[in-house]
Amino acid sequence: MPTTVKCPTCDTAVVWDASSAYRPFCSERCKLIDLGDWAAENHRIPDKAPIDADLSEQYLAELEQEFIAQDNQFFKN
Repeated sequence: MPTTVKCPTCDTAVVWDASSAYRPFCSERCKLIDLGDWAAENHRIPDKAPIDADLSEQYLAELEQEFIAQDNQFFKN
């Protein structure tokens, strides 16, 4: 018995094999709807706690100082 999965967009049953060109989606339409949701940032991969803006500025300043301290002419112009 072939494995079936639900289309992430419309929940239609999709057979998981080489004949399903858009798997895990049931159609190109559902695939493009999902892509559009990612592009519109309706979906996202969760990350760690948000970075405090003040901490980010401090971190960037520290990185800049580390680059300046390196013996690399690229960062000294």
